[in-house]
Amino acid sequence: MSGRKRTQISVPETEDQVKRGVSLRQVRSTVRDLESGDVDDVKPGTVKSQYFSKEGDPQRLGEEFFNQPCISLAKAFLGKVLVRRCADGTELRGRVVETEAYLGGEDKASHSAGGKCTERNTAMFMKPGTIYVYPIYGIYLCMNVSSQGEGAAVLLRALEPLHGLPLMKQLRTARRREGARPLKDKELCNGPSKLCQALDIPRCFDRRDLASDPEVWLERDTQIGPQEPDLREVVSASRIGIDSHGEWATKPLRFYLRGHHCVSVVNKQAETQTRSLANNVISDFASSSVDVCDGDTGQS
Repeated sequence: MSGRKRTQISVPETEDQVKRGVSLRQVRSTVRDLESGDVDDVKPGTVKSQYFSKEGDPQRLGEEFFNQPCISLAKAFLGKVLVRRCADGTELRGRVVETEAYLGGEDKASHSAGGKCTERNTAMFMKPGTIYVYPIYGIYLCMNVSSQGEGAAVLLRALEPLHGLPLMKQLRTARRREGARPLKDKELCNGPSKLCQALDIPRCFDRRDLASDPEVWLERDTQIGPQEPDLREVVSASRIGIDSHGEWATKPLRFYLRGHHCVSVVNKQAETQTRSLANNVISDFASSSVDVCDGDTGQS
């Protein structure tokens, strides 16, 4: 037997702990970490997420976060914080509020459609968490992150500026025509190329690892905690700017936080449909939970 001292963890016992998002799945994940020796100790009443980086900043999201299917990753990005550390040490931060999923070879609107790997899109075929930066119109850039699936990646479409807004405004203004009106805060990152300008994301970031890069990374939002956005608050809509790609132009592979002022394009019809579907799912789940409880207690 091993001589390692066994560490006890506190599992949620109260309704309040459950409401804060502590789940059985998280507890099981923590137990696995403890058994493998990856976690030295866990404070009472807390559970360490399997996604957090094991080195450096505990808020930073590591490789396991990115290693999930494309659609799941696109939704998981919502509410997370993208951080860009500049050469002088200044950190620019923005909360992800809108993404698009590109599913790889089958997706006619994807740069990797047909499974074709080129010099330009190589990052899409690299390990999950690889940054894919590409130019559009010859002068703008867009930032994507690879996921599970051959050639699949998530486009970061809009951020809510959180920290470093003065510098963001300088970076954005430098790319605008002279005499243009001042930008509002919500306009700094409300588009894929805008956020690349505001966070100074250069083309050379292509093929870098978002899980380990020292100049750009993803964190959980400490202001809202580890919980995921409510199903009813995540809108699924068609992607932007791909009208020429047939049926793929209408597939609901764009995801955004309902009602957020930094979303680039609002789709009211999709919002209605998404809320209705989410309410049905939640209602069905609640009904099934009641049925299970009735069965467990022997009630007819």
